[in-house]
Amino acid sequence: MKILHTSDWHLGQSFLTKSRREEHQAFINWLLILIEKESINAVIVAGDIFDTGTPPSYAREMYNQFVVAISKLNCTLIVLAGNHDSVSTLNESKDILACLNTYVITTAGEDIHRQLFTLKNSQAEIGAILCAVPFIRPRDLLTSSGGETGLQKREALGEAIKAHYHALYAAAVDLRDAKGLTVPIITTGHLTALGVSQSESVRDIYIGSLDGFSADAFPPADYIALGHIHRPQKVAKSEHIRYSGSPIPLSFDELKYNKQVVIVEFISGKNISITPFDIPLFQPMAVLKGDLDAIKVQLQNVANALNDQPTWLFIEVEVQDHYSDLQQRVLAMADEYHVEVLKIKRARGKNQPVLTQQIQETLAELDPFDVFNKRLALETIEGDQAEAQLERIKNEFKEIVTEVAYQEPSE
Repeated sequence: MKILHTSDWHLGQSFLTKSRREEHQAFINWLLILIEKESINAVIVAGDIFDTGTPPSYAREMYNQFVVAISKLNCTLIVLAGNHDSVSTLNESKDILACLNTYVITTAGEDIHRQLFTLKNSQAEIGAILCAVPFIRPRDLLTSSGGETGLQKREALGEAIKAHYHALYAAAVDLRDAKGLTVPIITTGHLTALGVSQSESVRDIYIGSLDGFSADAFPPADYIALGHIHRPQKVAKSEHIRYSGSPIPLSFDELKYNKQVVIVEFISGKNISITPFDIPLFQPMAVLKGDLDAIKVQLQNVANALNDQPTWLFIEVEVQDHYSDLQQRVLAMADEYHVEVLKIKRARGKNQPVLTQQIQETLAELDPFDVFNKRLALETIEGDQAEAQLERIKNEFKEIVTEVAYQEPSE
């Protein structure tokens, strides 16, 4: 039994006004070749198939074309909703896609047995049982009650998520026993687990006590396929609990590590290998740092790479003097080369609090914490209690965002 784990595709993303359409199509083409080459039996997309709840038409078309293509490879596709996905959007084609061996799970609030799936191996026999857990919203598992503090609500949600995982796993064990099978049980999730490294493009889902869901709260599944964190990594040093990460860099800081999908192979119910496969970089991107002279040298090096596509750049400039025309200077330097400057930042000195300057940055590319941190960076807080005061301000802001997030939507 071979299963491929991927997540966080974010189809339809606009990256500093640039479309990722060609990159995503190149990734899908590469993935289909890998699925066929490795004889994959099932693919799990662990959340955030789309970047927004109202993806552009080309992103929906790309998604549907992928479903048709993978169905021709005799491979089961499991698509889980993430925090970026719209339940109603994914549900639109759910029943039709089921006819193409694709199963879409959008909410944890429905009958628990509808979140259990048997996956077939190459011999068309049951090779694994899947506990399909999408992104969990508080209203999926909890009923709002008055008088609870934000902390109490977060603690209740954490316990509810843990109980849901264990109830689903127990149902999977019962199903396995009832069928007399010795197959692995796999579970999924779209959340932040404790002890992981995030990137700038990841927006926290659970706040406060649920900044991370403890790894020991997961049931003893044979493999746990997670989404939401864009950096591929193990959780709590456990080989079988993993984030596959996003397939393309969704922010410039994600260039620090290779993108991957993970292939898990089982024989006779036992995990025999977990193999990450590096994904090619389909769009040249680079971060340049230094003073203007150093930036010029780095621009020449980037140009010498001879890429067919222009390289997208984030340039962080260290300057001693305050140039009012810094952005124009940088753009003029870059104009000589086969590059596109998407973001410019002036490195801040101790007495030089300035906001990041981004070309055509929009509010759609920022979350409340981005805006708050940018504003907080302009303040000068000094004294022995400065660090504690900053932490208190940040925690109070988290509490406000939490209260807003937990409000029941109006009918």
